[in-house]
Amino acid sequence: MIRVLLADDQSLVRAGFRALLDAQSDIEVAGEAADGEEAVRRVRALRPDVVLMDIRMPLLDGLAATRRITGDEALAEVKVVMLTTFELDEYVFEAIRSGASGFLVKDTEPDELLRAVRAVVAGDALLSPGVTRRLIAEFAARSKEPAAADELGRLTEREREVMALVGIGLSNEEIARRLVVSPLTAKTHVSRAMVKLGVRDRAQLVVLAYESGLVRPGWLG
Repeated sequence: MIRVLLADDQSLVRAGFRALLDAQSDIEVAGEAADGEEAVRRVRALRPDVVLMDIRMPLLDGLAATRRITGDEALAEVKVVMLTTFELDEYVFEAIRSGASGFLVKDTEPDELLRAVRAVVAGDALLSPGVTRRLIAEFAARSKEPAAADELGRLTEREREVMALVGIGLSNEEIARRLVVSPLTAKTHVSRAMVKLGVRDRAQLVVLAYESGLVRPGWLG
């Protein structure tokens, strides 16, 4: 059973998500929070698998709440999906940098929301259909953080190659076909790269691929 925590200051939004999620045989809503401070407390108490986190909330916004959650080693297994009202939200990239596994616009289709919850639990990065990978590349190009090229020295040549393919948005299956290896082998290379670079999940690996210059904006078709 996938356990989800809903963090949003609008009770109607939480009620709508709860009705949808609780109707699924493999998903249950473990709890709710109306602000960022409460979200952090409830995550620590309930240890959900996924947090659906609104970016803009009182007391503590979703970005700060996400940083507290992802910065706590005891909560390493908790995945955070940020919820945004607008597709071109200025905080989308910062959400990924803060440790979120992805983001969705609030008016996303119900099936997409369910797919998102299941995807992040499976370890996949999540991009809302309305927010393209090209946008992620644009935000990455504007980042003021120093390049992390030196960190890539820890990777083998094949791991760097796989990381670049993750950066342009390929799934493990697509990477396997590109490199003529098994999906399990592709997944293993991705996992090893994540461990060596100390990144929380696939979404952060994508960000690092751009920041390090391994993948550059404009490479996407």
